Amino acid sequence: MAFQEILDQVGSLGRFQILQIAFLTIFSSITFCHLTLENFTAAIPGHRCWVPILDNHTVAHNHTATLSQQDLLRISIPLDSNLRPEKCRRFVQPQWQLLHLNKTLWNASEADTEPCVDGWVFDKSFFLSTTVTEWGLVCESQYLNSISKFLSMTGMLMGNLIYGYLTDRFGRRLIVISCLLMLAVADTCAAFAPTFPPYCALRFLAGMSITGILMNTSVLAVEWTGPKFQATVMMCLFCSAGLGQMLGGLSYFVRNWHILQLALSIPVFFLLPFTRWLAESARWLIITNKPQEGLRELWRAARMNGMKNYRDTLTMEVVRATIKEELEGAQTKPSPGDLLRAPTLRKRICLLSLVRFATWTSTFGLLLNLQYLSSNIVLLQILVGVFIFPANCVSLVALNRLGRRISQFLFMFMMSISILASTFVPPEMQTLRLVLSTLGGGLAFASASMSFTHTNELFPTIIRATALGIIGIAGNIGSSLAPLLMMLAIYSAPLPWIIYGVFSILGGLVALLLPETRNRPLPDSIKDVKNKSKDSRQVKQEDTSIKVTQF
Repeated sequence: MAFQEILDQVGSLGRFQILQIAFLTIFSSITFCHLTLENFTAAIPGHRCWVPILDNHTVAHNHTATLSQQDLLRISIPLDSNLRPEKCRRFVQPQWQLLHLNKTLWNASEADTEPCVDGWVFDKSFFLSTTVTEWGLVCESQYLNSISKFLSMTGMLMGNLIYGYLTDRFGRRLIVISCLLMLAVADTCAAFAPTFPPYCALRFLAGMSITGILMNTSVLAVEWTGPKFQATVMMCLFCSAGLGQMLGGLSYFVRNWHILQLALSIPVFFLLPFTRWLAESARWLIITNKPQEGLRELWRAARMNGMKNYRDTLTMEVVRATIKEELEGAQTKPSPGDLLRAPTLRKRICLLSLVRFATWTSTFGLLLNLQYLSSNIVLLQILVGVFIFPANCVSLVALNRLGRRISQFLFMFMMSISILASTFVPPEMQTLRLVLSTLGGGLAFASASMSFTHTNELFPTIIRATALGIIGIAGNIGSSLAPLLMMLAIYSAPLPWIIYGVFSILGGLVALLLPETRNRPLPDSIKDVKNKSKDSRQVKQEDTSIKVTQF
């Protein structure tokens, strides 16, 4: 925790930090955009079976010359239980009797039907092309659409597993740069994928890079700021999610999935030159026994923050004297096993993994399935992006006034109520469903930002990214499970949404079991965490003895 004294000398929130956060916000915005990209590139338009009498204009028939398109559709496609044309079946032969239904007592269910053996006709009034129309991911193959989202979320899981360790080993900045390059290449190539399996593989790689970027931008932002500003910084980063959501409105103008994929992937290449101004975490450099490099980054921060005579007041001798214990601890490299051997860290890992699992299941269940909540997915996506800003502002006030635990519980509880309420609102009440869905999306991002803020403050610098990677694995299991749960809608349409709502409540309850970290300095070593836990126990014992004595 001694590093905080050094950071106060160079400025814990000055021009240097603001510039760094600006870069990190831009990186996060474009990354969040790729996270929910398949809401548009994999949208499922209205569809029906292709039938020769209706869609093959070279077919001539004596009876079709004077018939309207509606009549031809009636004799070619059966009706479902809602009296709408079936999406996945057609009559084997045209049912001319249906044209005279008022004159005959004919049961349409007796007619032979068959699957769409000749393909489908898709509604192109909004989406001209999606991965669904490209590879026919409807009817019997509809589950493949969920599989592609599942693989993207699985890539994020693998990213947490790999990049959590690599970040603590090689630094935050290097991983951010490599993941930006990987994201740009993977999603650009995905636009040219010839078949569905290569597309899924590329989205898997994109998912890995998304995790590396989001995890390290939050870690870098927190490690360069003081305790009073950490919640504010995290809220700023998660407001970038709102910008990313609003960029989804680009699909209103670009309705071909290939072009949309390129329009959001190629700009990532142009962000790479700006990473030369991104600073490595001085806290991490010093803790990993690289004090000279850390000192140079501190001088850079002091210079940009307008500090005078910083080279005289902040020397290597001062750094070594201030964080003597941390440098001694840096001689032994920590391993992921250290998180499990220390009882305090082990308990935090387990509880935070449960919170992240529940949060991500509900959040991605909502964000990846916006099409089921509103007939105008673009409007809903933009509204969610806009609402993220006020939701994050309110959550910032709650974090600073109520603390981390109570705030997470309240926001996750409200998110659960909005999800469950929107589930049981009739589809005809589109305005109310739109309002509830927008509220749920904003609360989901606010809850996620609270969880990230709390998690960063509970683990020491020496092994923070590794801990985030392990907790991120639990979260990405939840995000991978979220699209698969939508398959339960086959049996009961509200069932997936009920599960999302219940998980949100459970996550909020588990958050109440975690220690409070409001306005407390970041721990730098495992010893700091042990000492803090020991001090808190002593305070509780002293309070108890005082109460007993007074009694």
